[in-house]
Amino acid sequence: MKEILGKAKTVRELLKGVKYSIDYYQREYKWHGKQIRELVDDLTGKFLEEYDPSHARNKVADYPHYFLGSIIISKKDSASYIVDGQQRLTSLTLLLILLRTLQQGRADQVNVDELIVSEKYGQKSFNLHADERAPVMEALYEGQSFDPNGRSESVQNLYQRYLDLDEAFPNDLRGDALPYFIDWLLENVHLVEITAYSDDDAYTIFETMNDRGLSLSPTDMLKGYLLANIDDSAKRTAANTRWRDRIRELNEAGKDVEPDCFKAWLRSQYATKIRERKKGAKPEDFDRIGTEFHRWVRDASSVIGLNHGADFYRFIDRDFDFYSRQYLRLVEASQKMVPGLEHVLYNAQHGFTLQYLLLLSPLKPDDADEVVSLKLRLVARFVDILLAWRLWNFRSIAYSTMQYAMFLVMRDTRGMSPPALARKLHDVLAREQETFASNDRLRVHQQNRRSLHRLLARLTDYVEIESGHPSHFLDYVSEGKRRYEVEHVWADHPERHTDEFSHPSDFAEHRNRIGGLLLLPKSFNASYGDLTYEKKLPHYNAQNLLARSLHPQCYEHNPGFLRFVQESGLPFKAHEHFKKAELEERGVLYRQLAERIWNPDDLLREVGE
Repeated sequence: MKEILGKAKTVRELLKGVKYSIDYYQREYKWHGKQIRELVDDLTGKFLEEYDPSHARNKVADYPHYFLGSIIISKKDSASYIVDGQQRLTSLTLLLILLRTLQQGRADQVNVDELIVSEKYGQKSFNLHADERAPVMEALYEGQSFDPNGRSESVQNLYQRYLDLDEAFPNDLRGDALPYFIDWLLENVHLVEITAYSDDDAYTIFETMNDRGLSLSPTDMLKGYLLANIDDSAKRTAANTRWRDRIRELNEAGKDVEPDCFKAWLRSQYATKIRERKKGAKPEDFDRIGTEFHRWVRDASSVIGLNHGADFYRFIDRDFDFYSRQYLRLVEASQKMVPGLEHVLYNAQHGFTLQYLLLLSPLKPDDADEVVSLKLRLVARFVDILLAWRLWNFRSIAYSTMQYAMFLVMRDTRGMSPPALARKLHDVLAREQETFASNDRLRVHQQNRRSLHRLLARLTDYVEIESGHPSHFLDYVSEGKRRYEVEHVWADHPERHTDEFSHPSDFAEHRNRIGGLLLLPKSFNASYGDLTYEKKLPHYNAQNLLARSLHPQCYEHNPGFLRFVQESGLPFKAHEHFKKAELEERGVLYRQLAERIWNPDDLLREVGE
C-alpha cells in the first residue's frame, strides 16, 4: 500500500479552489428529502445552540465545532476522485449555492463562490465536477429556471434536493443570523479527507471503514438491555422471538424504518420536553430519543415504568408490538392509498415526516381496532388541514419550522379519547391566524411548485370523487412519462394581454395565480400549451373534470358533476373566454373548493359532534 494521508479540514479548506471528480461508477446522486432535512437540522441546530443576536461576528470563532464525517479520495493523473462521500459533498455544495442565493443584495455577504466554482482561462467550472450535472448546477447557481423532466435520476434528484434545502432552511437564519451561520459553516464544520494514491488503496480503506466488524445498532443495544431484565426465561425467549420477527418486518419496509419507528414511538408516548433553540439550551428527552433512544430508555427506565421483569416483558410483548405494528401500517399508508388512511398519504406527499409521532401519540395498546383507526383518521386529517393552510399562505412546513408546534400537539393529545382528541385538534386549528381566506393571491413559483402540484391534485381529485368518479390522486402525483404537471391557462405571451396589463410583470403575477392553473398531462402542454385559451378550450374538454369545467359541454349530459355542483353550491361555470375577471372568478372557486376539502369541522363530524 502506498502513502495514505488523513487530514481534518474545514469546509472552506476542503472546497476552496479544489477540483473533485466523480468516477463513472459513482455518478448517481441518490439522497432523498429525509437526508437533506436531517443535514439542515443537524447543522442549524448545532449553530443555534450557541448563537446570540448580541454577539459580534468574530465571536463565531469561539462557537463549538461540528464533525460532518469523512470522505475518501483517490489521487490519480493529478486529479482527485471521490471514492466515498460524494452524496455528502454534493449536498454541501447545494447548500452553499442556496446560501449564496439567500445573500444576494446584502451588504454583509460572505464569499462562498470560490467554494462552489473556480475559473481558469476565462472558463468557469464547478469544484465538484460531473459533466451531466453542469446544466442543472449552472441554473441553480445563477438562479435561473430549469426543467429536470426527462433528465437522469441524479439531475432530477439534484434539482429536487435544492428545493428541499430551500424549504428546510429555517426562517430564523435568513435574517441577521445568516452571515454568522455561513461563517460557522465554513470555519467550524470539519470533515476528514483521507487520500490514497491508487484506486486499490482507496477501496481497501473504504471496505475497512465500512465492512470490518459488525457494530451493534441502537436497536440491538436496546434489545439487549430489555431482554437482560426479563428474569423469566420462557418469557425472555418469547420476547426475543417477537422482537426479532418485528425488526425483520421493519427492515423489509425500507431503509431507516426500524430506527425511525423507535424514535416516533418513544417520542409520542414519553417525551415531555424539547430543547429550546437558543444558546446554552440542553437536549431534553425529545432530542435524546432522536439521537440515542437506547441510552434514553435505560436512563428513564423508572419514569416509563420499567421496574421489574414483568414490566420489561410487557414493554416488548405489548407496547413494542402494538406501536411498531401501527407504525408499519402508517408506512404502508404513506406509500399507497389505504381506505380510511388517505390523509396519511396526502401528508407524506408533502414530505411531512413529523406526522408519525402525532399519529401515534393518542393511541393506547388497549384501544379497539376501530378506535385506533378513528384516532389515526382524526390526526391525519388535522395535519392535512394545517399543511394546506400553511402552503396556501406561503408558509414553510419544514421539519425545523414545525417541530416545536408539533411537539406541543403530540404532548397534549397523548392517550386522548376520540371525542376529546377531535375537540383538541379543532381548537388548535381555531387558533391559527392564516386560513384560505387569508390569501387571495396564491401563485406558483419555483420553490412551491411541488407543493402546489399536490394541492391542485387534491382539488382535481375531489371534484371527480364527488361527481361519482374513482380517485386518480396517485395518477396525478406519480412520476414517469405520463406524469401530470402544473399548467397555465394563459400561455406565456404578455403581448396577447396588453389590453389588461400594461407591464409584463403584472401579467406574469396574474398568470401564476391559482385561478389560472390546471393539472394536466405533460404531453398536453407540449402539444397545446402555447395556444390561445380559445384554441385550447376544446382540448380541455377531454381532460379531468376540473379542466373540463371550463368548457360548456361539461354542463351537458354529466349528471354526477351537475348533481355535485347543485348540492355544493360551488360557483362552477363555463368560460368561453378567459380574461382577468375570469381568472379571479376561478380563483374564488378554487378557494371555496379548498374550504370544503380542508374543513376543520370535519374533525367534529367524525365523532358525531
